[in-house]
Amino acid sequence: MEIPLTVADHLRRAELVYGDRIAVVDEPDQAAPPLPDLTYRRMAELAKAMAAGLDGMGLDLGARVAIVSHNAARMLVFLFGTSAFGRIGVPINFRLNAEEVQYIVDHSGAEVLLMDPELEPTLGDVKVEQRLLTGEESDSLFVEGMEPRPWTPDERATATINYTSGTTARPKGVEMTHRNLWLNAATFGWHTLVNDRDVYLHTLPMFHCNGWCYTWAVTSVGGTHICLRRVNSEDIFSLVAQYSATHMCAAPSVLSMLEASPLASPSALNGIKIFTGGAPPAPRILRAMQVLGAELHHLYGLTETYGPATIAAVQPGWDELSIEEQARMKSRQGVPVTTSHVGVRVVDEKMNDVPADAETIGEVAIRGNTVMAGYYRDPEATHSSSKGGWFHTGDLAVVHPDGYIELKDRKKDVIISGGENISSVEVEKTLMEHPAVLETC
Repeated sequence: MEIPLTVADHLRRAELVYGDRIAVVDEPDQAAPPLPDLTYRRMAELAKAMAAGLDGMGLDLGARVAIVSHNAARMLVFLFGTSAFGRIGVPINFRLNAEEVQYIVDHSGAEVLLMDPELEPTLGDVKVEQRLLTGEESDSLFVEGMEPRPWTPDERATATINYTSGTTARPKGVEMTHRNLWLNAATFGWHTLVNDRDVYLHTLPMFHCNGWCYTWAVTSVGGTHICLRRVNSEDIFSLVAQYSATHMCAAPSVLSMLEASPLASPSALNGIKIFTGGAPPAPRILRAMQVLGAELHHLYGLTETYGPATIAAVQPGWDELSIEEQARMKSRQGVPVTTSHVGVRVVDEKMNDVPADAETIGEVAIRGNTVMAGYYRDPEATHSSSKGGWFHTGDLAVVHPDGYIELKDRKKDVIISGGENISSVEVEKTLMEHPAVLETC
């Protein structure tokens, strides 16, 4: 008998199989005494208590509940306490100002906003029906010992709405369904080989594509979450050593920070798998991570694909190449992640595939089981981005003879000089090779 796929599956399995295992080490980087570790049984109890508390506040199933918070146990509990029990979570970038947060709250129709107490001085004026701080003041939100309102699982229902960066316009709300998130978590778990003995360090913000769905993937296999509140090189090196962390995700800027740290000694990150994305990593960074002992993997995706859509899958024989050649191969965006995507193409304006000659540039188009349901309350943007049944990313790339794609630029970022198109990514890579350059943009 077929049953719907929902994010609740991940929490239920963790509670059943790994109930007594430590699920979350919460904010060990803080100067204050660390908060008590959470087992998976306790994490499930808190998620249920949050859902029951939202029931008590009169929220209907399907209601939107927003949170603005640093990485913390509260974020993990929130993601399950909302989505796993029939409501829609709206995680918000904690770096935004009050006006930007207000727009997202209004646009999403969130009835409740949960807020990290540290953010109240700057975001305290955000207007919402009910606002609660996520420290001790929010204890009233958790109703222990009461079963949440029954919800009929629906894998096509929206589980979360995650907002794009909005650098050139108002941010758009990307609707993520339970089916999408479930499949992306499973797919990402396969590629990263995460299991019940692994320890995941949350350097990637959980508000960003729900932490690239690692929040679900690590939970489903019973791994341990280490919640890093603020990203700095000292804490990363310390926590990797202290907890024998096995996995982390990091933007290229974080990798540059690790490379430049005085703690960056050979093998300081020995054994950890690092997954990077957001911009093509410079070959120099790939070389630096290898010296540190980290196993670096390059991913590519967008909020609209819930994070990773492709991976520079390592082929047999690459380890025998020179470091420079390995870096060149691994800095490409790669191939689709398993079967979660029906396809990743590079196409011209007429939707024809560009030749695999590593020279002809086209736009990356994606379709499959982990592409967004649409932009929330924006049918025009949804339609314009999905012409021909493929999501058009706005990223320009080439295809190499081995089928691996390589980004060259964003459509809007191409430099035109003397009638020639110049890739800003290529300029950045060249500049990054200079020893006096830390980052380029």
